[in-house]
Amino acid sequence: MDGYTLVREIRAQDVNVPVIFLTARSLTEDVVKGFDTGANDYVKKPFSIEELIARMNALLKRASREVAKAGDVTAVFHIASYTFDHAAMELRHADRSISLTHLENELLYRLVMHKNEVLQRQKVLMELWNDDSFFNARSMDVFITKLRKYFSADPNISIVNIRGIGYKFIVRQ
Repeated sequence: MDGYTLVREIRAQDVNVPVIFLTARSLTEDVVKGFDTGANDYVKKPFSIEELIARMNALLKRASREVAKAGDVTAVFHIASYTFDHAAMELRHADRSISLTHLENELLYRLVMHKNEVLQRQKVLMELWNDDSFFNARSMDVFITKLRKYFSADPNISIVNIRGIGYKFIVRQ
C-alpha cells in the first residue's frame, strides 16, 4: 500500500493522529495530494534529521494542546515549586523553563496523575513504548533519571524506584 492509502486508512479510524509524509516525491501535485489526503506535514528527501525532529516535536506539541483544549486532560499542574504544562510540554521552576520531549512529557504526566502512588512500570512501558522489553525498560530508566534531574532543585519532590513494581512520584507539601 502507498502512503496516501495508509493515511486515508489512519484518518478513517482517528483524525487526530499526527502524520508526517517523509518522501522522495517532491512534485507540487504530490505535496498537495499528501495534504489533501490528511497529512499534517510533508518533508521531502534529502532532509536533515534535526529538521525532522523539530517538525515532529512541533506537531506533537500542537496535538497535545488540541487534546487539552478539548478537555481530555488537565493542562497545568502545580507540583510543589514547579509548574508542569502538559499541553505545552513544558516544566517551569522559578525563572527557568524546560522544554520536554514527547516521551518525557507523557511519562511525567503519568507520574503526576499517580502522585504519591505506585505507578506500574509494565503499564507505562506498554502505553508509551508498546513493548516491555529489556531495552525499552532501560530507555524508560534514562527518562526517569532525566526527570529526577529536572526536579533536583526542590527537595520536596522525588521519584523513587519500587523494586519489581515501578516508580512512586513523591511530592511533600
